Amino acid sequence: MVNLTRIYTRTGDKGQTRLVDNSVADKTDPRVCAYGDVDEANAIIGIATATGDLPPELTEALGTISNELFDLGSDLGNPVVAEPAWEPLRIEQPSIDRLEAWCDRFGADLPDLTSFILPGGTVAGSHLHLARTVVRRAERSAWAAAAEYGLGPQEEGRPGGINPLAITYLNRLSDLLFIAARVANVSAGDVLWIPGKDREPTDARAKRQRERITRSTTLAAGDDAGAGD
Repeated sequence: MVNLTRIYTRTGDKGQTRLVDNSVADKTDPRVCAYGDVDEANAIIGIATATGDLPPELTEALGTISNELFDLGSDLGNPVVAEPAWEPLRIEQPSIDRLEAWCDRFGADLPDLTSFILPGGTVAGSHLHLARTVVRRAERSAWAAAAEYGLGPQEEGRPGGINPLAITYLNRLSDLLFIAARVANVSAGDVLWIPGKDREPTDARAKRQRERITRSTTLAAGDDAGAGD
């Protein structure tokens, strides 16, 4: 049970903190960095949902994810052991399956992409792109922790490792946030990357690619212009 009676404790003033299992770790430990990145991503998702500009179904999904990211943080901060004294809070496969189902559901009606997307568009969409990049960083941090501690139970001379499903969750979540950002930007249209935008294409292939991207952007702008008719 969580019981917060005082916010500041002074226990971290020497650069260390306690993990979920009460063991001590440096604040620069990759495990601590990973769940710190998760916390940052969750805060950005909160900004995106606070705009009130997202479809209700997407807002509801992001609310579920926001709660689950606390589960994920607890998972990353709790070294894996073979026989725990009590059942730890871990990410499990059904949570990953749900992310994949949301990817399919929210991505079904989105137009095909002709180029990579720039992180712009609406305020909500821009923040979801930002959350996506932080989740990618969290995934890299988690892999760094896995490289140091492994993906299994503790061994002699080394604390327990990282739950691999927690890392998989981060990977799928970054995919979903990319899709969510596109959903948030449906009214404004995707902001497409035009390679070498300020330069004339140097060959026929590059010229065709430029024309294809420009045509997609123009069509999206036209659809948006007619949305209020």
